[in-house]
Amino acid sequence: MWAKQNKPNAVFYDITWTGVVGKPTDKHREIFDVVRGGRDAGIKIVTDAFAAKRKIGGWEVDKATRDYIESKGYGKYFAHRTGHSIGVENHSTGANMDNLETKDDREIIPNTCFSIEPGVYLPEFVVRSEIDMIVRDGKAEVSGRMQTELVLI
Repeated sequence: MWAKQNKPNAVFYDITWTGVVGKPTDKHREIFDVVRGGRDAGIKIVTDAFAAKRKIGGWEVDKATRDYIESKGYGKYFAHRTGHSIGVENHSTGANMDNLETKDDREIIPNTCFSIEPGVYLPEFVVRSEIDMIVRDGKAEVSGRMQTELVLI
């Protein structure tokens, strides 16, 4: 889902949650845990960098997220960049969280927003988890609720 308030210069909110119709299998839960862990690794590298006042490039977020998913054996099923800049346009002009397509070495700068949205795309099903982050001088935070378990439908 992505949307924004109907007013000038509103910034998008862009999230993805994953649900299962019926009872989730052990494999559904395993893949959700892998994707959530990758997402959380991306969040951690950003929050740690901003807390330490260390510069961080978009590629580093992708690398942390991708490394986690690869460590669990599902790297080949994560076939897109980790995230993108968000502004008054859903895909904005700031740093993208990308070490796959372009190796975006642009610095994530204060007062910007971006997504972290890893996914594992298996032939039989997909799990994706997307959050938005906002960064300020010395602080980075998720800008809304984070999915912590599969939505049961």
